[in-house]
Amino acid sequence: MEIGVLDIQGDVSEHISILETLGTKVRKVRRIPDLDGISGIIIPGGESTVIGSIMSQRGISKVILERRIPVMGTCAGLILMSGNVEGERGLIPLLSITIKRNGYGSQRESFEADLAVKGIGKFRGVFIRAPLVTKVESGEVLASYNDKAVMISEGKHLGVSFHPEIYGDSRIHSLFIDRL
Repeated sequence: MEIGVLDIQGDVSEHISILETLGTKVRKVRRIPDLDGISGIIIPGGESTVIGSIMSQRGISKVILERRIPVMGTCAGLILMSGNVEGERGLIPLLSITIKRNGYGSQRESFEADLAVKGIGKFRGVFIRAPLVTKVESGEVLASYNDKAVMISEGKHLGVSFHPEIYGDSRIHSLFIDRL
């Protein structure tokens, strides 16, 4: 098994480090050929419009959909995976959810919170200009904050509003890998 990490923006090295501690083979994904043979891909946080634009220009988003590659998206990655983003279709609409960008506030309103994650237990979530899930149409809510979903799975896909890579805790990455 080999997991790709989209290498456009965000905590690429942190995601790679966690996957390597789990004994998983990892590949940076920058172009379409980098998708060949991977079992899944992680889309880190960053600026969703920038990441999405580059993914579209390079054809990466189209290939992910065509090959049905399982995706774990964190923060901006969750925005890109959402079926509905503030009235518009998401770039790779793999989750039947509606998202509001920066729904928890600006950079100044970033925060941390202890979350109860189904199948994992207590997990420290770091929310940095995090997207707010306003509606879940299908899938399973694995964690909530203030009665709003912050971690959703649908099939083999996993979307997370927060940054699970910040503290090096590998349990959410392990959950994604186990679903593959």
